[in-house]
Amino acid sequence: MATSLPLRATLPPSASHEQLRQRLGLPHPEPLWWAWVVAVGMGALAGVLRFVHLGRPDTLVFDETYYVHGGLSLLRFGYERDELPDPAPPDPLPEGYSDSYSDDLFESGSLDIFTTTPDFVVHPPLGKWMIAAGMWPDPADPFFWRLSAAVVGTLSVVLLVLVARRLLGSTLLGGVAGLLLAVDGHHIVHSRTSLLDVFLSFWILVAFAFLLGDRFAAREKLADRVARGLRDGTLSPYGPWLGWRPFRLLAGISLGAACATKWSGLYVLAAFGVLTVLWDLDARRTAGVRRWFLGGLLRDSWPAFLSLVPVALVTYLVSWTGWFLADDSYNRNWAAENPDEAVSWLPQSLASLWNYHQGAYGFHTTINVVDNPHNYMANPWSWLVQGRPTSFFYEGTSEGLTGCGADACSAAVTSLGNPVVWWGGTVALIVVALTWVLRRDWRAGAILVPVAACYLPWFAFQDRTIFSFYAVAFVPFLVLALTYALGLVLGPPGASPNRRLWGSVGAGSVVVAAVGCLLFFYPVWTADLITTDAWRMRMWWPSWV
Repeated sequence: MATSLPLRATLPPSASHEQLRQRLGLPHPEPLWWAWVVAVGMGALAGVLRFVHLGRPDTLVFDETYYVHGGLSLLRFGYERDELPDPAPPDPLPEGYSDSYSDDLFESGSLDIFTTTPDFVVHPPLGKWMIAAGMWPDPADPFFWRLSAAVVGTLSVVLLVLVARRLLGSTLLGGVAGLLLAVDGHHIVHSRTSLLDVFLSFWILVAFAFLLGDRFAAREKLADRVARGLRDGTLSPYGPWLGWRPFRLLAGISLGAACATKWSGLYVLAAFGVLTVLWDLDARRTAGVRRWFLGGLLRDSWPAFLSLVPVALVTYLVSWTGWFLADDSYNRNWAAENPDEAVSWLPQSLASLWNYHQGAYGFHTTINVVDNPHNYMANPWSWLVQGRPTSFFYEGTSEGLTGCGADACSAAVTSLGNPVVWWGGTVALIVVALTWVLRRDWRAGAILVPVAACYLPWFAFQDRTIFSFYAVAFVPFLVLALTYALGLVLGPPGASPNRRLWGSVGAGSVVVAAVGCLLFFYPVWTADLITTDAWRMRMWWPSWV
């Protein structure tokens, strides 16, 4: 792993461009082509784990009933419509009958499951548009229900290899990070299920990658302009302007996409905005800019705001294009029908959307455990240690399941994280936090920020019905924390051979154990047909059932 930057760096007036680059941590010791080879290799492994038998089970699981139906409605109408109401149940009930008429119709191959009434939905549309894009070839095929999730999950592994390699300065550790994400159960389950959370996780990771790219690109530009100013005697005490920063603009678009998938992306937008400004302040200080703090505030902070917040807002609004274009989408004409209640300075369409959001916010804030209990709800205190994973799907012998070679058979999809990744990652987060406090290693802080932004806000909702699978939003960064800790175990490249040997044994043992957990738990992540005894063997704790 590359060494961290010093807390303070002073440079002589004659400092060269290369000296500045060294101080700003810019050189990367390994070729990019090798990182791409590793990334594609880890992506291929992830693809196999996510695409094989993707259409199993061939029924809607857990909340797919909302998001797959929502994607189909967007695909057909451009906005979301109500589903057909459930008729009175037949007597006697036929075999395989469920309590959802629209689910039964859809799973039988019918796409005519909607009324003409618009539906009130409480999540933004982008994630469902992404599901719809995968459904386009054949909406009735469960493989295509889940295609976009599998693509996004696989791409996340490829991207994490490149992010970890750039962040930690090691292609080896980049490969380790990609492997650990590829074999994590939460990520596998969500990559094989059309819920919104894997899309949220993807856009957050994309935004982080762009901000990381901006960090290094901005430091390259800063090194060049500070060195030139020192030579010419024209360097301002506030440092130079850095001008156009396309990576940060792309991060703003990605963060807008995250918010357009789930509103929890707003926390990440705020956290990443603070993070990028702190990186800029540190860069000016490290480059020897005399008034680095004021220079960063005057020359970096407001361009950062403009690149992130307004860009994210525009991206968010673009995701509602289908709603804007439809005349009969939900609440579309509210402002015209209620002119005295609408925000007067907004166009009617935006005023109607604002009122819609007020209603959706009210829904989210009133889902409580008293009125809306659920068997698999989980307090965020238990998420990291996998105290209560979510069962997405289960069929057993009592539902007529046979063919496993035993009297009792089971098929399950359980959103359970790889124990090595999650338990090891929990310990690693403590290590990373201590490293950041004691050494001020910027990489440790960079890992902690998205974990905190995706995780800590849920502690404010102790009375709300929430689930541990929400944690998939930050699993790439939990993996980065574990990879960072394994890098410390491995030791620096210049360590003695004996130190590196024992470090390799220790770090390698963790990776091998994670792969072992993949082989053991994969059947309960993918609805594989196994004996009920084999299923029970994998439910280590009573709270996992």
